[in-house]
Amino acid sequence: MSEATYICSVCAKKIKVGKGKPVPLCCRKEMEPLPFCTTAPNPEMARNYEADEPCDDGTLAKKK
Repeated sequence: MSEATYICSVCAKKIKVGKGKPVPLCCRKEMEPLPFCTTAPNPEMARNYEADEPCDDGTLAKKK
């Protein structure tokens, strides 16, 4: 069973929840899933002013 990371749009709190579980609530709102990474941070991207925001890069180990 793998996990999904959710982030609160109000306070930026992060919570990991097992897939298939209900979406957690925070600050009286449903939390949003962490968006997938679209670029990998590297020195060349610094010139493009890419925001290095938290994202789900899909590299976490799968639970057995």
